[in-house]
Amino acid sequence: MEQSTTADYGTEYEALEAPWWLVVLEGIVAIIVGIFLLYSPGVTTVVLLRILAIFWLLGGIISIIGILFNREDWFWKLISGILTIIAGALILIYPVLSPYVVLGLFVIIIGVWAVISGAIKIAWGLKGGGWGVGILGILTLLLGLLLLSDPMAGTLAIPWLYGLFLVAGGFGALIVGFKMRS
Repeated sequence: MEQSTTADYGTEYEALEAPWWLVVLEGIVAIIVGIFLLYSPGVTTVVLLRILAIFWLLGGIISIIGILFNREDWFWKLISGILTIIAGALILIYPVLSPYVVLGLFVIIIGVWAVISGAIKIAWGLKGGGWGVGILGILTLLLGLLLLSDPMAGTLAIPWLYGLFLVAGGFGALIVGFKMRS
């Protein structure tokens, strides 16, 4: 008796619906941004955060204007819009300090997530998930504790790590894009 694992478990994936040239373009942009992050992490991070701040400002303004056209959940849209505008404005007002604050918060969030995730994996490993899951849980927990004990070191490392991931992912996107073409 033959079983189809994709049909039984619903793990079928649809093909990517993007044109090949768009995937290649995404790969090129990722490689360029990744190289900038690797060779000039401070300036590139400031520029990327300024772009993010502009998007937040515009998004907050659009959210508040949207209340005029759709009053559903107007209070939460107003709060969200105001907080988004404040965050965007603060990043634009303090361009030198904002990368440390934003990346520092990001590192703390990752650290907390890693501690919780590590503890869950350790418990899962002890309950029969296997020693591999337990070891992964210990390593994840240690990573979280390291990030929480020195968030500044993590803050300084994020641009380089993200640069490496962007370059690797960009080359991956180039390969996929050119395979899509043929």
